[in-house]
Amino acid sequence: MFILQVGTLSKSVNLALSSLKDWMSSRKAKLPIAAFPSTAEVFPEPLGLVLIISSWNLPFGLSLEPVIGAIAAGNAVVLKPSELAPASSSLLAKTIPTYLDKKAVKVIEGGVAIGEHLLCCKWDKIFFTGNARVGRIVMTAAANYLTPVTLELGGKCPAIFDSFSSSWDKEMVIKRVLGGKFGTCAGQACIAIDYILVQEGFAPTLLELLRNMTKKMFGENPRETQSMARIINKQHFLRLKNLLDDPSVQSSIVHGGGMDEDNLFIEPTILMNPPLKASIMTDEIFGPLLPIITLKKIEDSIEFINSRPKALAIYVFTKNETLKRRIISETSSGSVTFNDAIIQYAADTIPFGGVGESGFGRYHGKFSFDTFTHEKAILRRSLLTEFWFRFPPWNDFKLALTKSAYSFDYFGFLLVLLGLKKNS
Repeated sequence: MFILQVGTLSKSVNLALSSLKDWMSSRKAKLPIAAFPSTAEVFPEPLGLVLIISSWNLPFGLSLEPVIGAIAAGNAVVLKPSELAPASSSLLAKTIPTYLDKKAVKVIEGGVAIGEHLLCCKWDKIFFTGNARVGRIVMTAAANYLTPVTLELGGKCPAIFDSFSSSWDKEMVIKRVLGGKFGTCAGQACIAIDYILVQEGFAPTLLELLRNMTKKMFGENPRETQSMARIINKQHFLRLKNLLDDPSVQSSIVHGGGMDEDNLFIEPTILMNPPLKASIMTDEIFGPLLPIITLKKIEDSIEFINSRPKALAIYVFTKNETLKRRIISETSSGSVTFNDAIIQYAADTIPFGGVGESGFGRYHGKFSFDTFTHEKAILRRSLLTEFWFRFPPWNDFKLALTKSAYSFDYFGFLLVLLGLKKNS
């Protein structure tokens, strides 16, 4: 709760409070000499009334993080929390009016019908966090009013695992991999590691390391630990169960697989080379199931990733600088993190968001402010002088002067003015 929600939100609020004066200030823009005498500035203004629809897996973080940016930018906000986290939704609905102006921020609870009704209204911006299926519905509704949309979706975030020789390195990266999978709401997070790509020769070592560290982190009986989250509801539990019940997937389970439907618990489960056409490798997992896919050589991971929809995040565990450069230049994703996972979510100085099917738009830190802001261009010009060649009637002399002015060729402009250069 604190790591991914309370802590990050406290940090975001404090950053916005300390930086708001600077964020709200207009900034001067340079103009060419050809525009003299004039000045220009970029002025940030609020978009107006915005709708924020949040997800259930981080019900406070994914609700309030965009709200912080929207309020900082001067907008009025309607927040619809997810009905799948009813206790959190109720707390937001009861608490926010106590501390914030009810005319500026309103929380509306409800299910699908309420969401559909809200989408039928006219907004100046819609910010949606969820899956791609609902994201398409949001975009379709927004198109009726040409409403700008930010979609924070998800997808399958791969982790590329290179071979490591040092035992210290191995332990460090295994902890980070498991924290980036089972430690983030039992994998119920859009930025959680979805699957691992590893070279065939290192796969047995990786599997043994994962097994041993999983036991250290979550104990011999993960069901009894306080560090392993439960599945959000029975529907999602059965969805995950069906992924494992696929006969073609069953034989690939190499660790875990235990389930408790009454308590909505699935233990950390590792699979080795499940069929690539199985649902577990085509759909976003969003749960504590971790497939490992082996490759002939680690560089093949680039082609593997590029053959699939663009990820929200790519995690690369390697010391190979050439591989790092190739991942950056030859793949496309919302972000790339080397030798860690999830940590990019907590950074205010870099944008958080997807690309392609993992979403579009960005937020966190000042990027949240920018997302809910229109940057209005303002230009002021004096009436003391005029470029007489701007106006009809046209002739070759005026055209030559205009061409020189547009290309900022001031020497050429002078030559044309003195009659030493003609229009070509």
